[in-house]
Amino acid sequence: MKPEFENIPLVKNEEKNRFEIELNGHFAFIDYKETSQRIALIHTEAEPELAGTGAAAAVVEKTLIYIEESGKKLLPFCPYVFAFIKKNPDWKRIVDEKFEGYDKL
Repeated sequence: MKPEFENIPLVKNEEKNRFEIELNGHFAFIDYKETSQRIALIHTEAEPELAGTGAAAAVVEKTLIYIEESGKKLLPFCPYVFAFIKKNPDWKRIVDEKFEGYDKL
């Protein structure tokens, strides 16, 4: 994660079912669905003003930290999150082993 994102808090916006970070009034976020045991990450997006800043990667990393600390398992349905875990295989530790693409990570 780029240093400029380290002190930006991750917000779990339960009203919108998304994890988000805000930078200069613009958002990067991940839509999620949650059960008592798992959190499914569905879609990652950064507003156009944040393109190329690393905001999407930062919200993913902060969300993975949150999921790990919550003790839940991850279902990485979002292609961006899936690719992030492939590039950072240490995060496979929080992916639910029953996830269909688990063996491709």
